[in-house]
Order: sequence, then structure tokens, then C-alpha cells
Amino acid sequence: MPRPAAVEARGWGWRHASRHAWAVTDASFRIEPGERVLLLGASGAGKSTLLHGLAGVLGGEEDGEQTGELLIDGAAASAARGRAGLVLQDPDAQVILARVGDDVAFGCENLGVPRDEIWPRVRAALDAVGLDVPLDRATKALSGGQKQRLALAGVLAMRPGLVLLDEPTANLDPEGVADVRDAVTRLLDAHEATLVVVEHRVEVWLPVVSRVIVLGEGGVLADGTPADVLGRRGPALAASGVWVPGIPPARPPAPAAPAGSALLSAADLSVQRVAGHPVASGIDLEVRAGAVLAVTGPNGAGKSTLGLTLAGLLAAASGTLTAARELAGAAGTTPIRWSSRELLTRIGTVFQDPEHQLLAKTVRDELEVGPRALGLPEAATAQRVEELLERLRLAPLARANPYTLSGGEKRRLTVAAALATAPRVLVLDEPTFGQDARTWAELVALLARLRDEGSAIVTITHDLDVVAALHAERFVLARSDAS
Repeated sequence: MPRPAAVEARGWGWRHASRHAWAVTDASFRIEPGERVLLLGASGAGKSTLLHGLAGVLGGEEDGEQTGELLIDGAAASAARGRAGLVLQDPDAQVILARVGDDVAFGCENLGVPRDEIWPRVRAALDAVGLDVPLDRATKALSGGQKQRLALAGVLAMRPGLVLLDEPTANLDPEGVADVRDAVTRLLDAHEATLVVVEHRVEVWLPVVSRVIVLGEGGVLADGTPADVLGRRGPALAASGVWVPGIPPARPPAPAAPAGSALLSAADLSVQRVAGHPVASGIDLEVRAGAVLAVTGPNGAGKSTLGLTLAGLLAAASGTLTAARELAGAAGTTPIRWSSRELLTRIGTVFQDPEHQLLAKTVRDELEVGPRALGLPEAATAQRVEELLERLRLAPLARANPYTLSGGEKRRLTVAAALATAPRVLVLDEPTFGQDARTWAELVALLARLRDEGSAIVTITHDLDVVAALHAERFVLARSDAS
């Protein structure tokens, strides 16, 4: 039976090879075997980097520079692989094999778990996280939220001594959030392990953890019981961007004017990713100028597929999606038939996975892709890019490689890149993923400003605070038998 791991950081820091700034500096703490710790910090504080370091997946000298020590059971974390199980912030990056059952079994096989134990563990892990699909279901057919459950199931099946969770509930519906937390709790109760979880939904994990560590510039900003850290230091931490229960971020005012006319209209629409296999049907909705439409519903209901269809990136299975002349101009009223250049100024899209739309070598170059494709003058491009860098707190990262950003920073970058072409309609899939309280408020305020300027916004989200803050009309997509 694996024993819980001890974790220690002694002045540890890490700098990615392509970055001038350090991702983490001078982190020092000790976590005793079996402790359950919530790791907090503002977006970009280095929380994911620390988890990757503990999991031994940061790489060697060619990938970055390290200071101090990061230890598991007294040995270098990089030499203790197998002791830790990591659920990544991006679930797509953790899918390895083509079938669900094989993917969950992969970690157990690498650890040499006896074959007759592996498949009972696989089935128990899938049940624990609420992923009710056949073992031979193709992993590529899963939604983002389902992939998140799949990744967690793979870690639960391994039964490691150290469980590392990086935003494990970020793309899950409310029921799934509770399922994942309860699954982790059951694992820890049945097979004792040390837990370190990074999560913006702080209140979800408070019943599970006994300690909070806050990471920031210069190392550990706070360390103690949840009541001490979030109570005594709550206001100061909230001001720095940490999510603190009872101290909500600022919300923008209600819309200044009523919604305008429909720019996109769906009638009896069915959506699909694979031809002949619709995942949602009978959809009737309107996307109106000066308004926000929030698409909500359980994981696997087809929300992201609907978003890509509304964005003109997927063909409908049946029914119609019609663009108003006000939006379409001379491009025709069927978005799927528009060229990429025609889409650029009409419908902007932010994918659920930020890395699926990163194209350039630096943050600044990424923001220049759209304006350059439109042939905007250099001066106009520079002015637009500078404004977006400042508004979304990306200016210090302008020369950084986008792939070295934190999850929250990547999300803000992809939102900024979509805004760089000034589209009339903006479709965003989980726009507040990975944001701290401060950047959440700034991002929501930016969307509210776009709404009030007459843009139409579609947000696919499980974040009901976003729905309320933007005074959005809610369209609930139920899971169908087909999905």
C-alpha cells in the first residue's frame, strides 16, 4: 500500500528557458505526509509551475533554470516520478490513448500494477468521477469536461502517495464539481495520500483541506489554516487577486440600453462534430446586438459544438443558422460559407482550450496576427495591440512565448487576440477559466463594455457568476441521448 508523501521546498524557484522573469522564486514550506493543502495565488503566481515541479515534469537544464530544492520524501522531486499523480490544467494535454479504459489504465501499467488489479481500479475510478461511458469510448469523442474527469480517473486509479490537482473542476458543470471533490475525498479516505490542489473555487475545497498556502511574487505570502489565512488576511489577499469566500469581485453595471436586433438566428438547429452524429438538436435561439447570450448545461450536452457552429466553424447537422444582413454584408447569410477573412471582422471565437489557437512565438506577435491578416496599417495595428496588452494585463508578457504563460494568462491572450479584429459577434468558450478575482473582474468588465458598445456576445460557461454579472440571457442545453 503506497504511503503518503512528504513534500518540502527550500528556497525553490524556476525560470522557463524562454523567459526573463522567474515563474516562481524563493518558495519555502514543508507539507507533512497525509496533509491536504489548498494552493492559492494570483494568476501567473507560479502555482502550476510548482505542481509540475513536484510531478517531475518541468524538464532539465535545457528547459529552464532552477534554484533551491524541491523534495519528495527527502529526494529530488525530479527523481521521484511515480510518487505523484498530476491532473493538468489542460485535460487535452493529458489524454494519451485512443480509448477511455486504456487511458485510465495507462498509469497503472507504467507503475507495474498487477493486471488483475488494473481493470477493477479503472472501473472504480471512472465510477468515482462520474464518467459514465463505455470503456471502449473514443477519448477524442469526449467533451472538455469529460476529459477533465478522465484525467482525474487516471490519477485515482494509480493511488499515488502525492495527489496534485491543477484546477480540477475548471470546465465542469456544478454537479461535476461536487462529483470530483467527493471522488478525491473518497480516494484520500480509502488510500491515504498527501493532497495539493490549485483551485479558484475556494469554497468547494474548504471542507476537504486543512491548510492554505498562498504563493506570490517573492515566495510564500501566507501559510496556515483556512480560517487564519482567508479570515485574518482575506481583504489583502482579495485585493491582490486571490479568490476569498465572502469577498466577491466587482461587477459591472446593468446594460445601458435594451438589446438590439438579432445578428444570428438558429431555427430547429442540430449540431455535430462528426457527420451523421448530432449531439444536440431542436435549438432555437437568437444572438442579439448589445446583449450577452449564456449557453449553459451539463458536460457532454454539446455546448462547445454549438458555439463552434454559431461561430461559422462547424456545419450544422440540420436546421438553419442565419446571419442578418447587418452582420453578413456582402458575405451571404450562411456563416459556414464565409472565408476566414470574412469571419475575422464578423465573428470572433475563443476556444475552450487556449492552446488550440496559439499561432505566434510571442504574445505581441499573437495579437498582431488578426490585424495583419486584415491588412491594417502598422500604426493602427500597434495602437490596437498596445491597448489590449494593457487592458488584459499582458504588457509585461509581450515578449514571452505564449506556451510558457499560465492557464489564466493564455485565456486572456486568446480573448485579446479575438478582440484584435474588432468582430461584431464574439463567441467565447469558458472565458473566465483560470482567472484570479482581479482578472475575472477586469475580463467581465471588458465584455460588458463590448456589450454596451453594441457587440453581440455568446459565452459558453459553467460560471454562473458570469451569467449574473453580464445580465445574460440564459440558454440551457440539456444532455441528449445522442450525446
